[in-house]
Amino acid sequence: MKSYNHSVVMPVPDLSFHTSIFYGLDVLEQMDFKPIYDKNIGVFTNQSAVNRKGIHILDLLKKYDKINVEVIFSPQYGLFAKQDKKFKINAKEQYDPTHNARIVEVFGRNMKPPAWSMKNLDLILIDLQDTGVRYSTFIGTMTKILEVASEWSVPVIVLDRPNPLRGDRIDGPVIRPRFQSLEGYHLIPIRHGMTIGELAIMANEMGWIKDLKRANLTVIPMANWKRSYWKDKSEHPWIEPQPGLKNIRTNLSYAGFGLIEGSNLNDGRGTGRPYMRVGAPWLSGYHLAEKLQDLELPGLDIRVVEYIPRVDEGEKIIPQYVNKVCSGIDIVINDPNRFDPIATATSILVLTKQLYPREFKWDELNRIDMLYGHNQLRVFAAQGKPANYLPPLWFKDVITFNEFRQQFLIYK
Repeated sequence: MKSYNHSVVMPVPDLSFHTSIFYGLDVLEQMDFKPIYDKNIGVFTNQSAVNRKGIHILDLLKKYDKINVEVIFSPQYGLFAKQDKKFKINAKEQYDPTHNARIVEVFGRNMKPPAWSMKNLDLILIDLQDTGVRYSTFIGTMTKILEVASEWSVPVIVLDRPNPLRGDRIDGPVIRPRFQSLEGYHLIPIRHGMTIGELAIMANEMGWIKDLKRANLTVIPMANWKRSYWKDKSEHPWIEPQPGLKNIRTNLSYAGFGLIEGSNLNDGRGTGRPYMRVGAPWLSGYHLAEKLQDLELPGLDIRVVEYIPRVDEGEKIIPQYVNKVCSGIDIVINDPNRFDPIATATSILVLTKQLYPREFKWDELNRIDMLYGHNQLRVFAAQGKPANYLPPLWFKDVITFNEFRQQFLIYK
């Protein structure tokens, strides 16, 4: 294992004789959770933090009298995405009935843990499945937690989980500092190929936590995971890391189609195919499909579709063109190893802008620049340049970032 100045990768038992992949939570369970005995802990987690048998971390911890879960920090979309009825509410405050722990959403009103939530903590435990895509806010929120933990001198343990989209694939531009937001918090590409533990080490070692602060950080790594693995290589169940990412192919497509949110196209939300469909009432799916076919994008089939976005009960996000008939295309991934989600999505955006200059619009706040990490996509589309000229422009970013990240990688 590599050694770092401000972070520790915990040595774990040798499990190479075992054919299964063990996530950080499984490894801590093999240790009977001893590293967190006799501590008041805060847990930053959501519905995705399950072990190999599908048992959630909060249910595992309740078996141990020596561990006191004081506070549960939840990310964007809440603790159990659509199951918030599971929790007690006392005087407008949410409690987890299992641990009687206060639940604090570290998003929106509280962009970082409030002071009262830190006072009694001996340790913060972080366990949730990241998407492997920069637009997800989980990594930004984790860094905010590291920041507050450093101010309060509270140690942090990150239980590592795989990058679901492989750890050896990087794609898309590195965000430029003026376009940083919680959807692009660190200077990394859209598809970064790193685990949540590796990103925590990178942020901590580089002083990317606010004001060059450093946290007392320990990562409990996975056992038997390799960078070339997709998430479904392990026996762990797929649990939506965030709403709409219902399987690994949707997660892969989201790496590109998350950009559609920066435009006035419907991105498939409100239908059974979020992030794998694009359309609008003013668009001709046949026309767009024909132009896309000419680009010969790898790893996918394109199907013309007519559909009506609907709002599901309990959904917080209202999709574009709800209850309106849209014409558009479906993306069907036939080879995940060849499919290039960012090249595909940027091609769709550039083509649509060029085919429908009056109807197509970017988000009023130019959110596309924050998502893409650069104003290049928007400027490029305005100049009428061919869509397939874009990927070579971010290839240099990919090469540079891949060299930079090597020092923080803890798996081969």
